[in-house]
Amino acid sequence: MDEHKKLTNEVGAPVADNENAVTAGPRGPVVMQDVWLMEKMAHFNREVIPERRMHAKGWGAYGTFKTTHDLSRYTKAKVLQQGAETELFVRFSTVAGERGAADCERDIRGVAVKFYTEEGNWDLVGNNTPTFFIRDVHNFADLNRAVKRDPRTGRRSAQNNWDFWTLLPECFHQVTIVMSDRGIPASFRNMHFFGEHTFSFYNENNERVWCKFHFKTQQGIKNLSNEEAAEINGRDREYHGKDLFDAIESGDFPRWTMYIQIMTEEQARNHYENPFDITKIWRHGEYPLIEVGVLELNRNPDNFFAEVEQAAFTPAHVVPGIGFSPDRFLQGRLFSYGDAHRYRLGVNYNLIPVNRAKVPVSDSHRDGAMRVDGNYGATPAYTPNSYGLWTAQPEVMEPPLDLEGAVYRYDPKDDPTDDCFRAGGNLWRVLAEDKKQILIENTVTDMAPVTVNIKYRHAAHCYLADPEYGERFAEAAGLNFEKVKELSKLDHSDRARATLSESM
Repeated sequence: MDEHKKLTNEVGAPVADNENAVTAGPRGPVVMQDVWLMEKMAHFNREVIPERRMHAKGWGAYGTFKTTHDLSRYTKAKVLQQGAETELFVRFSTVAGERGAADCERDIRGVAVKFYTEEGNWDLVGNNTPTFFIRDVHNFADLNRAVKRDPRTGRRSAQNNWDFWTLLPECFHQVTIVMSDRGIPASFRNMHFFGEHTFSFYNENNERVWCKFHFKTQQGIKNLSNEEAAEINGRDREYHGKDLFDAIESGDFPRWTMYIQIMTEEQARNHYENPFDITKIWRHGEYPLIEVGVLELNRNPDNFFAEVEQAAFTPAHVVPGIGFSPDRFLQGRLFSYGDAHRYRLGVNYNLIPVNRAKVPVSDSHRDGAMRVDGNYGATPAYTPNSYGLWTAQPEVMEPPLDLEGAVYRYDPKDDPTDDCFRAGGNLWRVLAEDKKQILIENTVTDMAPVTVNIKYRHAAHCYLADPEYGERFAEAAGLNFEKVKELSKLDHSDRARATLSESM
């Protein structure tokens, strides 16, 4: 710390006085030649970078991942070979709240893992739920706008949330999860997390399988009730951040066991629903969990802004042996995440230390704001060239993916195998009675300010998932159950039209 004891200006010259402005006389105005004051104010004015559009409020920590099982039959990724140990950084976040929001709100939690592998960085971007609200990237911006602040009032709006969710029936499973007791985790340490999307693995023989990633907490699942969360938010809005920091600082390192599910290409072709739809799950009974290894968090960042606020993740960052899938939402995220970082942090965001790979990088990118390395010096900046520079590595290419069908704007609801309510109904049926009651109470409370037409729309979805679910919600919300059943008989478009009016 000695080098920081003596204050200097931005280029290392000593600062004589850091508390008193240069003025024209003892009571006169400040003069422009107080250049250190001008520098301080100019920098201060620019210290707050734009917050993330989603996942704005977050906390992070460093750790390691140890691969304990043999996955070589599925993937050639070195990070996932038995015995490999990889450094990583994890950022946890709420999704809808702004940077100053309270930690203990009812919301899903984002979990992004940056593996600093020997083949480059692998970013696994997911949440604490195995599914998501939407399946088509066209709805990404609209989901954001529905859960953020209302443009007229500047306040969060349950009416906007539920109107959007109930007009996209694929939201139903995720809504059921968020309104359940797992909607407010007791801590980041006490929740599972998931890669959500379907990804691909390919091995040394270039054989592809599809996979999903699961991380199960070794600390056990714990959640908060609405009342417990309200009490905590009233005294500590950074409760989850404090819990994570204190646990690591005291040596109580949180751990998760990583599992994967595997589906062959043949199984995917014959699956009873779209296996690439992020709003659906792969049942564990059909595609069992396969243990992979252990993730441990064991070191806190030294500087929140440099290491947590500037941490940037994108699912586009994969390594040989791991690839993408036809998941519509994943396809959109492959672009949107990196582009958001270029806006928020600058085109050279991958040079920020927390984002920088631990291996040499030769991407041939040049120039741009905040280019603070050697910028590849005098090396030619183009390909092809006659010098053997920037040569591609075709040996790591992913195997080809066969596609079929015309290029068109397909609506998944037109797929005869599509069922937006199966998974939510299955979840309802495995809940214990006390958990069912919590789900109903949380939903009724959350929908209290919402107009009755939207309540009927949701009740019809509950009924389609399971008649008991629909009946109990309708009763708790004071709705006419016969009307709920009539709405459930309509197709989605007719049901939407029948529930447009607030006076229905």
